[in-house]
Amino acid sequence: MLGGVTMSLIDVKTDEKIATVTLNRPKVNALNEPLIDELRAAFDDIENNDDINAVILTGKGSFFSFGFDVPEFMSYPKDSFERYVFSYSELIKKIFMFPKPVIAALNGHTVAGGCILALACDFRIMVSGKAKIAMNEITFGSTLFTSAVEMLRYAVGSKSSQDIVYSGKMLSAEEAFSLGLIDKSAGEDDFISIVGKTAQYFAAKDLVAFNSIKKLLKLETIKKIDEEEKDTISEFVDIWYSENMRENLKKVEIRG
Repeated sequence: MLGGVTMSLIDVKTDEKIATVTLNRPKVNALNEPLIDELRAAFDDIENNDDINAVILTGKGSFFSFGFDVPEFMSYPKDSFERYVFSYSELIKKIFMFPKPVIAALNGHTVAGGCILALACDFRIMVSGKAKIAMNEITFGSTLFTSAVEMLRYAVGSKSSQDIVYSGKMLSAEEAFSLGLIDKSAGEDDFISIVGKTAQYFAAKDLVAFNSIKKLLKLETIKKIDEEEKDTISEFVDIWYSENMRENLKKVEIRG
């Protein structure tokens, strides 16, 4: 039987031991503090629910996520923005090491912080067609921080990581698959079915064994993140508040 609860910025539904968490912040699922807080609360609940064996993380509309809500954060004092970035970092680390399988169902454009959120998941399926995925921070003068880089490196390797972040290119599903940024692409007609079958495949795994193996695979990555994250977030925030980048950020618009 399908059960669910609706929050203000995300929807959470459960069906046959699979929880579907849907970003639902019109127009483009841009990430801000309330959305991050709701996601963290949802994953806390799922982690403690023995009736859930796997998670699908997706978005509503034509975006999985635009990434950080740049126009909103332009009004933030520096210390408040830094607090948000640390909160976001804690969320993606939680998802990266989550004890249950997490499948990113990339229903549309997946950009910058949205791409990093997807990288924290165990398996990424992207709808083919018009949707694009990118870590395009360099195109507007931003750097990254350790968790973003190391999760990307874990997914695609060092050389492809360099190609992705140096170019900042908006990649099609086919291009993203060739680089290892996604694990599978699917047409619009098959997308929901393929996501569901993939989630069922992972939900059937022994969770104790899965969690143990996941920790072994990701141990070195998470150690490096924990060692370097604080300093690299500080540098990220310093650059975000530099005069040159502030001018670039003023040009960023959110369009649905």
